[in-house]
Amino acid sequence: MKRILRDERGMALAVAIFALVVVGALVAGAFFAGTQEQRVGENQRRVMTSFGVAEAGVQERVMSWDPTTMNKRNSYPQDSVVIGPNQPTPNGTGSYGGYSYKLGPNLFLIDVTGRDNASAAGVIAGGGGARQRLGMITRIAPIDFGIHASLTTQGSTNLAGNAAVNGADSIPSGWTSCDPPGPAQPGIRDQGGNVTESGNGSVTGNPAVVNDPSINNNTFTTFGGATYDQLAARANVTLGSGVYKTNPAFNGALCDKTDLLNWGDGMNPLSACGSYYPIIHIAGSATLNGDQGQGILLVDGDLEVQGSYQFFGIVIIQGDLKTAGGGSTDAHFWGGVLAKNADLSIQSLSGKATLNYSSCSILAALQATSPISMMRSRGWVQLY
Repeated sequence: MKRILRDERGMALAVAIFALVVVGALVAGAFFAGTQEQRVGENQRRVMTSFGVAEAGVQERVMSWDPTTMNKRNSYPQDSVVIGPNQPTPNGTGSYGGYSYKLGPNLFLIDVTGRDNASAAGVIAGGGGARQRLGMITRIAPIDFGIHASLTTQGSTNLAGNAAVNGADSIPSGWTSCDPPGPAQPGIRDQGGNVTESGNGSVTGNPAVVNDPSINNNTFTTFGGATYDQLAARANVTLGSGVYKTNPAFNGALCDKTDLLNWGDGMNPLSACGSYYPIIHIAGSATLNGDQGQGILLVDGDLEVQGSYQFFGIVIIQGDLKTAGGGSTDAHFWGGVLAKNADLSIQSLSGKATLNYSSCSILAALQATSPISMMRSRGWVQLY
């Protein structure tokens, strides 16, 4: 018995050492698991921050969209626009970069990659970091102006000389990218005022004149998707009352969009200014006596057109429309005209002052000046 007890001497030390090893392994495992959990959490935080940066970059791109420079670009893969590449977010959480691609006449893809500040600065140990890439499909969201006639007005209209208002869908001379003409619209759409013709003045359309009692002041100030004041705030060109002669202006081979009297080149659609469709706001009354313009024209007061002036697009007049003479041109206006005629005085159309309804001119002006919006269904995707 004494010999057996002597053989068990030192057992406590062995058990203690074994216990220390086991406890040490457990502690080391706990520290390892905690470290890994911390790293996973930190990486997840960076990924979510980077996702927020990319999402903010996409939304900021949509909000800062410039229709005059973006909407008329060539379709992919001919033309793309670089974003960034290190554009900071408004709240300073990171930076983003990417590209904008035009996929079709009305569709665009905004491709943005976002990084949080630490990842973008490259301060993560081992050269790591996070990034998130988002793609958003957007479309041009055209404003519904409710143009259903060559001329829409509240008041009465008098046509003299060779003046003509034509509701048939017309394609401007030299415009080769238009779709086939659509159905004819009314020549004049009014609230019930009188339309008088003298000399060779004429109104044609389907029907020639339509009385619409729903026309009121809001018809000329509130549209589907925007108001008159909102459009005026977005104007590329703002001028006061005066007499103006507008023509395309060029800086070498480029269209000079800084010239306030450059309203595009509808007479030569293949020129450098042929794709320039500004929003023009006249803060008062104006007289136009040469030569041309295109886009969306907003006039706070009266508009008088003289000579052979031509405008391609949409015209909204808060006062009266008056014309005199047309020279050798086929029309003063190609598109649609809304003249509020607030004082309900008779509108005067004389000489060769033709107004031609043109869906192609209206569509071109809308495509060039309308902002974009995300598709109603799921318009974005996480690319990686």
